[in-house]
Amino acid sequence: MKRLLLLAALLLSGCSGLLFFPEPGLPITPKEAGLEYRDVQLTAADGTRLHGWWLPVKAGVPVKGTVLHLHGNGGNLAWHLAGSYWLPEQGYQVLMLDYRGYGVSAGEPSLPAVYADIDAALRWLQQSAEVQGKPLVLLGQSLGGALAVHYLAEHPQQRGQLQALVLDSVPASYRQVAQHVLGTAWLTWPLQVPLSWLVPEAESAQYAMPKLDGLPVLIFQSIDDQVVPLANGISLYQAAPPPRVLQLTRGAHVETFNVPVWREVMLTYLQDPAGFSGLRRLAEVPASIPPP
Repeated sequence: MKRLLLLAALLLSGCSGLLFFPEPGLPITPKEAGLEYRDVQLTAADGTRLHGWWLPVKAGVPVKGTVLHLHGNGGNLAWHLAGSYWLPEQGYQVLMLDYRGYGVSAGEPSLPAVYADIDAALRWLQQSAEVQGKPLVLLGQSLGGALAVHYLAEHPQQRGQLQALVLDSVPASYRQVAQHVLGTAWLTWPLQVPLSWLVPEAESAQYAMPKLDGLPVLIFQSIDDQVVPLANGISLYQAAPPPRVLQLTRGAHVETFNVPVWREVMLTYLQDPAGFSGLRRLAEVPASIPPP
């Protein structure tokens, strides 16, 4: 309820700050998850100092490629480690980025400033010797995916460096998702239409998607998602040019990779992004996420 009230207040302000819910500090590091890592310092074009984690491939495992992981709107790196901690064991080194104002990154998150943070991460990867000659993939979860789509649409040169784009639980429309969230509580239900129309909609992913021509895209969308509803994921898929895959899943918002089968789907996709067609028989997949 407190979060809904905060959202309503931010909507009334009409500012892009309603998209971001950062948490300062880092309560854990990848070391607690048994992972090798190093802290990475980046600098955005406007001078803002940013922080990231570099997760190298597990010792003895051949490097298959690199993944830039852009997390969702809440918390910081520590909250989103579950999205990519499993990749180093499978041969993919990972750069996790905290946007400005998140974790120990400087500044305050806002649009369009956050796009400079994505640019800084991609520039760092292009200059890293560990990345050269290996496929580069961008994994965007929730808001991170929406930001990535808009950024890549406006930066064709950076887009050309990617082998594939993987989107997980990504809103096609900021306005539609805001209306959906406001409609889930009796206090904000009567205001869902007037308030949601104050959300900055022009930079929503569905409008930028058609510009990603030639970039293979895999879209994970849970039919159980209570934050980004199924219809939103379908809209995102419909806006994407081929080659594209809509992979329907089960489970809560941004918990896709808690289930081993979806990790396998992504790994299989990365072997042939242009030729993969997805796992279609959802009846074979458990309806709920198994306990850890």
